[in-house]
Amino acid sequence: MKRRLRPFGLRTRLVLAFLLVAAVGCGTTAALTYRAARNAILEQAQDTAVSAFREQVGTLSTPLPVDPDQLRDSLFRIAKQGKPDPWRVYAQYGDLWVSSTDRPTSTVLTPELRARAQATAHGSFQRVVKNGTPYLTIAVPALLKPGPGAVGHPTGLVLYAVVDMSNEQENIEALVAAARGGALPALAIALVPALIAARSVLRPVRDLRRAAHSMGRGELDTRIQAKGSDELADLARTFNESAAELQRSVEELRRAETRARRFASDVSHELRTPLAGMLAVTEVLDEDAAGLDTDTARAVRLISAETGKLAVLVEDLMEISRFDARAAELHTDEVDVAETIRRTLSSRRWTDPEQVVPDLQPGIRARLDPRRFDVVVANLVGNALRHGRPPVTVRLFTEGSWLVTQIVDQGPGIAPEVLPHVFDRFFKADPSRARSSGSGLGLAITQENVWLHGGTVVAANHSDGGAVFTVRIPL
Repeated sequence: MKRRLRPFGLRTRLVLAFLLVAAVGCGTTAALTYRAARNAILEQAQDTAVSAFREQVGTLSTPLPVDPDQLRDSLFRIAKQGKPDPWRVYAQYGDLWVSSTDRPTSTVLTPELRARAQATAHGSFQRVVKNGTPYLTIAVPALLKPGPGAVGHPTGLVLYAVVDMSNEQENIEALVAAARGGALPALAIALVPALIAARSVLRPVRDLRRAAHSMGRGELDTRIQAKGSDELADLARTFNESAAELQRSVEELRRAETRARRFASDVSHELRTPLAGMLAVTEVLDEDAAGLDTDTARAVRLISAETGKLAVLVEDLMEISRFDARAAELHTDEVDVAETIRRTLSSRRWTDPEQVVPDLQPGIRARLDPRRFDVVVANLVGNALRHGRPPVTVRLFTEGSWLVTQIVDQGPGIAPEVLPHVFDRFFKADPSRARSSGSGLGLAITQENVWLHGGTVVAANHSDGGAVFTVRIPL
């Protein structure tokens, strides 16, 4: 059986779900790792810089009032302590600004940082991004200590350091690039267990699909090997139990059907011999009925008619039994189809144009079983005359590679609820109607004979009223 590719089948969805979970896991892990590493890098650099700057400010010995030149020299000395790059150091004493650069102050120093530096004796720091470059700004007030261990007093002098954090930012970006670069290989590696997991899940599903197809083909002994104790194994066991029960039911039905067919065949065969004698007797009685009194003549004719119906029923049962036993055979011959139909109508004395109208395309030759085709036409025309209204039109034509025979009557047509059942055995549209002269098997035998020819027969209603039976047999 050819497997159909499904772009969004169960396998694809399972793999995508697995990869999505892996991607979310990788992304979450990478984000948490990045956040922790970023904070660690920044906090380490920040703590180191703040501690070193405070230590340098603590060693500052600038006399008050401030000497700008001496203070600048001290700022140069402090700036050189910055690692890996020198700091940019600024000092504010009232309105006086001194720096270790060519500018007395810096725009990186925010008013918020300066306000906090004036308000506390412990100093403050702030991270600032200026023109895309990250900086750490530190503010530490210079304190005057009367002696070792004494509490310092603010002097009004505040020193600021601007630390370039570009190196730390590059390290963080390298972490991001590494996380991004490692995500794709991680997903590629995750694809392998995804495929393995999808295969382990889909294998029982494929087994179940194959088993269902086998059951559909009539292989009722199909079973699935159930492994494990998960839901799929339970499904396999349920399927096996259902299949076993179905097999038992079907086998019992087949045995019952075989018994019924054998019974019908045996009964028909056993009735055939006594019926032959009864028919011979009724023929003699029919000939002498004219010389009998009225009541006796009526009874004789009734017995003769009912015996004839019984004989037809027995013959039809014999025929349907042969179909059921697959014993029916075709004996085909190349015939003129129009002439064959004319012989059928003539042998049944359906030659009155007010009753049956032949509309036969001449010159059509086909390989048919003449006897079985005769039965098909006779049953359909007889059914139209019994249940429809004359005239009944018999059409013959070809349609591509098909031989088409249509029988159309002028009756009320077939009720929509009856149409699906017209070829059923012994089916009656009105169960309360009186018994007809037919056996109730004529249309079923017609269908079997058409199928034997490799054709189809369809019942429908004509748009202008009346029933239409269409037989198509391959040429």
